[in-house]
Amino acid sequence: MAANSKPAPNGSAITVETLIAELGVVPTPKIAGEWTVDKATEAIFAPTGSDSDRHSKPAPNTSSPLPYFHLLELLKTTKREGWRRFGITHGESIADHMYRMSLMAMLAPPALAARLDMNRCIKMCLVHDMAEALVGDITPVDGVPKPEKSRREASTMDYITGTLLGQVGGWGGSKSGSGGGDGDNDTGAVGREIRAIWQEYEDAATPESHFVHDVDKMELLLQMHEYETRGQGHVDLGEFAYVATKMVLPETRAWAAALLQERDALWRSRGQAPPGQPTMPELEAAATSKTNGVDEANEADGHAPLT
Repeated sequence: MAANSKPAPNGSAITVETLIAELGVVPTPKIAGEWTVDKATEAIFAPTGSDSDRHSKPAPNTSSPLPYFHLLELLKTTKREGWRRFGITHGESIADHMYRMSLMAMLAPPALAARLDMNRCIKMCLVHDMAEALVGDITPVDGVPKPEKSRREASTMDYITGTLLGQVGGWGGSKSGSGGGDGDNDTGAVGREIRAIWQEYEDAATPESHFVHDVDKMELLLQMHEYETRGQGHVDLGEFAYVATKMVLPETRAWAAALLQERDALWRSRGQAPPGQPTMPELEAAATSKTNGVDEANEADGHAPLT
């Protein structure tokens, strides 16, 4: 074996250059049989105390936040899967998506922001996909039923917020009570707050969760348009454009309409109609069909439907 090579997991040799180039890539492992948190962590992390190039499995029930900090790296190295089907192998990560969402939420129009707990919205943006650190980014084409996807994600959040954070002290929310904690250095308070905010997003029953679901879709539309722009006409991501019809708030729908106008101009400058683009009548019809501020749209979760 060459001096600048080392064994790969399958026994073949890889160069040090390749090893270094791939340090930011940690594929989500496939789990045989019923998915469990234990199986996922065993597949991702090395056994405790082993000589491995993987981090050790996070220690449970510790007062140190380091195991949680290490697990968060998986949000940076796990890619959003919807783009991979179009050959975009080095696309955005889950953390990329959530970080831009949090900055977008800070720009909620004043009339809308006045009706919302904006601190809670920003936190919700930052934690809503946290379970994907272990579960991975499950898309409709994976064929995982929604109840099973929900089970995996809830189990993961119980593990993160209970097993990893249950004994960790920290600032638990705001003293006004809006954050889900008591504002004191309360052991486990941060974990409880994260779990509550994540569940609020999943339940999609509050004004804050409606807004964050819309921001989730808007961030997807932005990324779609940006990839298409850099693709110079060779990348058609039009099947994602439909999520604009699933947004529920007038203020965020206005953002989407402005973006779709940009996309329309881009494709027409290339001599084509924008593929998959919903029409203004379709957007308006979708808006008038939403009577309770949320519908099955939130089940789309930023992914294109099965075709």
